Amino acid sequence: MFHDFLNLFYPEVCQICDNILVKNETVICINCLHELPVTNFHFDNENPVIKVFYGRVKVENATALLLFQKKGAVQKLIHNLKYKGQQKIGNFLGKWMGEELSKADGFSKIDAVIPVPLHPRKLRSRGFNQVENFGKEIASALQVPYLDNVLLKRSFSGSQTIKSRLARWGNIEESFVLANPGLIHKKHLLLVDDLITTGSTLEACATVLKEAGDVKISVATMAFAN
Repeated sequence: MFHDFLNLFYPEVCQICDNILVKNETVICINCLHELPVTNFHFDNENPVIKVFYGRVKVENATALLLFQKKGAVQKLIHNLKYKGQQKIGNFLGKWMGEELSKADGFSKIDAVIPVPLHPRKLRSRGFNQVENFGKEIASALQVPYLDNVLLKRSFSGSQTIKSRLARWGNIEESFVLANPGLIHKKHLLLVDDLITTGSTLEACATVLKEAGDVKISVATMAFAN
């Protein structure tokens, strides 16, 4: 009842089209939801995301929930999540992704979910890690632990979005450090992030995680920018 009362004065709007959500809609209206570019990559063992890592680092499986296009709906979702504090977007996409991964054989034997970490300075500035809720919802769906104390960021490199692939790799190859390796030894880990473009960040993270010994890595992101 209180929620209904609150909606009279502060109605929830769709995070894509900004129209007021009706009853039983949450975060994204049904019309926008049906228009989202869903990949279904988790059912394809040779999808474009896993091909990003060929010849670079071994991953067992890789997927992205949505396709990213500049000035598109997915870009707006990620922008609202990261820069407007709309953390419920992470929950929404995480629940969705978790449901999908629970139906995919390649992701059925995950032992833990690991988020790509933020540097403490950026975490203080933003106030949250944009992949935290996404990862926690996936972990809940797969009934595995969410471990944010294993992979840490130790250098601040600023925005990675405008750097070349070579420059990005040179910049981030030593940006991450492994903590508590005993927690992940001989485990199959699901590494999660918001967006995969060149794959450099995820490659660096996977490489560090493998230092724990006999570790398998799979990858899941909110979106993939082709």
